[in-house]
Amino acid sequence: MDPAAEWLRLRERLGRRATVSDRYELEAQARGCEVEDLSAEDRERLAREVLALQSPGMELLPAAARPSSPVVVAPYDVAWPRLFAEWRERIAGAVPSAVRIDHVGSTSVPGLAAKPTVDIQVSVADVEHERSYLPAFEGAGLLLRLREPGHRYLRPPAGRSRAVHIHVCDAGGAWEREHLLFRDYLRAHPEAAAAYGRLKRDLAYRWTDDRLAYTDAKTGFILDALEEAERWAAATGWTVTS
Repeated sequence: MDPAAEWLRLRERLGRRATVSDRYELEAQARGCEVEDLSAEDRERLAREVLALQSPGMELLPAAARPSSPVVVAPYDVAWPRLFAEWRERIAGAVPSAVRIDHVGSTSVPGLAAKPTVDIQVSVADVEHERSYLPAFEGAGLLLRLREPGHRYLRPPAGRSRAVHIHVCDAGGAWEREHLLFRDYLRAHPEAAAAYGRLKRDLAYRWTDDRLAYTDAKTGFILDALEEAERWAAATGWTVTS
């Protein structure tokens, strides 16, 4: 069995639901070992292989790389919305090209357990026009870590707290809509949020030393929730501006 070819066939069938952890499983089967026996170097190589296929055109910037730390899923903290509010004011003053600034991700859903890092989504008119926003973020001590079509990801450099992550996207684009819809659906459906929290704790236990596998393994749940969320949006008249 060629595990790389098997994963490609899996992706043809499942689309976005084929994950990094699936690639690990196929590699381990081909070697006759357990996933846990794959070295960190092997997993990093396999993860980069999958990322290149999942997101053509994606560029990881090594200048912003930092040592990996264990995945920790913490109970909900009422300080998270306050931290977002502080950064929203800071970003609004520094980035005049921002069309909207939103708190997204698990820390934006009251009561939901999350990694203790506040995700902030900044919508701009044209994410490709980096000169209109990137210098301001760099001045705030945030470095560009990932560049991909429709999205830029920034975070603090090594040696600083992971307090916030910044996601810059196109206003009115698919990235913006999907993240806001997922957030609002979980806010309106506590049972779905609770299930998501349980899944994240389980995945954090399994993939505590592999942030990419942890993140990617949530894909199936997120896609299922988004299908439900689209039906909910149609029934309630939800829009990005609502």
